[in-house]
Amino acid sequence: MHLHFYGAARTVTGSCFLIDDGAKVLVDIGMFQGGVEKRNYKPFPFEPSSIDALILTHSHLDHVGLLPKLVNKGFNGVIYATKATKEIAKHMLYDSAKVQEEEAYTRTKKNLRKGLPPVVPLYTVDDVKECFRLKWVELGYREEKTVGNITFRFREAGHVLGSAFVELESDKRIVFSGDLGEPERLIIRNPEFPDKTDFLVVESTYGDRNHRSVEESIEELKQAIIDTFERGGNVLIPSFALERTQELLYVLHLLYKRGQLPECQVFLDSPLAIDITKVFLSHPELYNGETANEAKESNPFWVPGLQFTKSVEESREINEVKSGAIIIAGSGMCTGGRIKHHLKHNLWRKECSVVFVGYQVKGTLGRRIVDGAKSVRIYGEEIAVKAKIYTINGFSAHAGRDFLLKWSRMSDAKRVFVVHGEFDKSQKLADGLRKMGFDCAIPEWRQRVVL
Repeated sequence: MHLHFYGAARTVTGSCFLIDDGAKVLVDIGMFQGGVEKRNYKPFPFEPSSIDALILTHSHLDHVGLLPKLVNKGFNGVIYATKATKEIAKHMLYDSAKVQEEEAYTRTKKNLRKGLPPVVPLYTVDDVKECFRLKWVELGYREEKTVGNITFRFREAGHVLGSAFVELESDKRIVFSGDLGEPERLIIRNPEFPDKTDFLVVESTYGDRNHRSVEESIEELKQAIIDTFERGGNVLIPSFALERTQELLYVLHLLYKRGQLPECQVFLDSPLAIDITKVFLSHPELYNGETANEAKESNPFWVPGLQFTKSVEESREINEVKSGAIIIAGSGMCTGGRIKHHLKHNLWRKECSVVFVGYQVKGTLGRRIVDGAKSVRIYGEEIAVKAKIYTINGFSAHAGRDFLLKWSRMSDAKRVFVVHGEFDKSQKLADGLRKMGFDCAIPEWRQRVVL
């Protein structure tokens, strides 16, 4: 059995692993983001038409984002995913394709004026359509499937709606963590623990630290809102459309029910997040007990003053609101989307606040702001950073260090491969695993290992 590390090796994004044991099976086909995004335009290091099956752990772009390119280059195999992952992936990929096309169009206009060639998008909406003409098999948790001599099943990862880790077996057993969530999340059920295995591939996004508790984070967000409104400003929250946005809406819902949310306007300014929230509402069977009970009484993602702004015109109108607004918009790392427009109008205002509730990859606008930049360039204009900056990591969809160690220990693996983390984070987790007695490695990009 050969294991190839084609993504998420010494970096957080681009998750992609190939198991070759007669049949060729990919686990995830993620897009690279941040400082390594140029890798998206390189040829695949394998022949796409030779892949028998693709297993998707969940629907974040750094795990599914290169699927349209894979299909365009010849992949015609079977795609395995949970039902919720497939539904959300469709929204994520169509949105990504539109972004690719818009960026290519804008850059092409600039190039033509300079006498340079046009820019071709990484993939198009038509490429995404082709993805959903292939055979998709929707799997429930613990339901086994076989491809060639490889058998696998999904287990609950507790990361985002429909997320899974993968237990795979041929002559040896290997577990791919995908992305793991922390126990006691706000909406979805807790992650399961893996059965004993020979090899473990584990993520390390937060391999160096733990998160604050959810209740501490809710209190911190509440106080940020109150303080900002008292200063006469707006609260901007760059948020990932999947899971983080729904958790934020749920938190605002809880604060309202507790009588702790000041009177305000709440704008969900993300067509993608609006669509995904509708998917969440259609899958209450995946909620944890508390959220499921809440959903029986009312919409857990509703608060008074909530406005869904789908059109560009509605989004622009938000710029006229100078105070008393909570603006939730993508992208979560401020690399594109409507949040950049809101930052342009509010980041320079000392009475405003920007609340980061998710991981900011190196090389992104969000990371520069979090790291203390005095000014940042947005749409060709230098914008001073005068707003108060908060980082609240208790809402992270990723498990912290202690849970990653506990989860890995349950696998009793003969060898552990630490992936999906900046190198220093992976090293910290690997050090912890070695102290627990594990044989541990941090693979390099495109490394091949014989198991």
